[in-house]
Amino acid sequence: MAANKSYAYVGLAGETAPGRTVKSGLYRLAEGDTEWELKGSGLPEAPAIRALAIHPQKPEIVYAGTQDGPYRSTDHGEHWEKVNVPDHGQPVWSLLYSPRDSNVMYAGYEACEIYRSEDGGENWQPIPISVRFPEVTMAPGANPAKRILMMSASAADSGELYGAIEVGGLIRTVDGGESWENLSHGLYANDDFVDMHGVMASSLSPGTVLSISRAGMFRSTDRGDHWTHVDLEPLNSKGQTYCRGIKEVPGDPKTVWVAAGGNFQSDLGVLFRSKDVGATWERIDMGFEANSTMFGVAFDEHQRGRMYCATNGGQVFGSLDRGESWSAYPLPEGATQVYALACG
Repeated sequence: MAANKSYAYVGLAGETAPGRTVKSGLYRLAEGDTEWELKGSGLPEAPAIRALAIHPQKPEIVYAGTQDGPYRSTDHGEHWEKVNVPDHGQPVWSLLYSPRDSNVMYAGYEACEIYRSEDGGENWQPIPISVRFPEVTMAPGANPAKRILMMSASAADSGELYGAIEVGGLIRTVDGGESWENLSHGLYANDDFVDMHGVMASSLSPGTVLSISRAGMFRSTDRGDHWTHVDLEPLNSKGQTYCRGIKEVPGDPKTVWVAAGGNFQSDLGVLFRSKDVGATWERIDMGFEANSTMFGVAFDEHQRGRMYCATNGGQVFGSLDRGESWSAYPLPEGATQVYALACG
């Protein structure tokens, strides 16, 4: 296996609500190949992969968030081992490397729990979270689990960390987790806006934070104290934009991409791009029709310009020129319910 070869990884999973189908599996695509490989050696049986993270300096090290906690590979996903996190039976929904120190990692769990490692993932400890969540009206049969779907750490302040909570809003700590605030004020008029899917603290513009939800996007320039609604092209009958993934471009942090659709299981997948840290946006024409909600976008830290996006239905598209042109890399038939995407 070439040490400098780049790989794309896709994790399949599903909802943890009773009665809902859960797909499983981890797929890997080697640079220059067109066929995906199923990789599972050492992972739990039928692994539900909802989060992936690649070491920013050592791409052979990959972490996967599963229904049985986080797992680690040191050989680009060929083999996996369970990470030493206190087991409490909750699935991992997000993973994050600190932009200031790659020895510091975070794992976000379903029951609004965050664990932190300060030794490169060898040992983990919980960060206590005690915040009051907004009262949210839930539809019959909905899952009220407070999942940490995405985290973002400030590149300027080691104590500043944000968490996007599904059906829970947005939380922030500025003292490394000693205390937390709920930043959901002004983000919602009903349960739509408070159903948060992602958050991104700009590494270029300290204080600028973007948050995404099932009803659209919000932008703050004062670390989340105040928010303004961002106008994106409406994609459903409510006039909303279901946003699922957000990432800034490595080496070009003024450029931000968002993966979106009409709703959780729509027949439309869309990418939006901003070149001014989220102030204005454009819809990207990939030259392909995405027939389900776009769920994620990922960038290669070591090969600038290389990026992928994936739909919940199993379509994967890749670009080698920062999204100017695209190729299709479809997953094997039946490989749907994409939840996680990474490349490096």
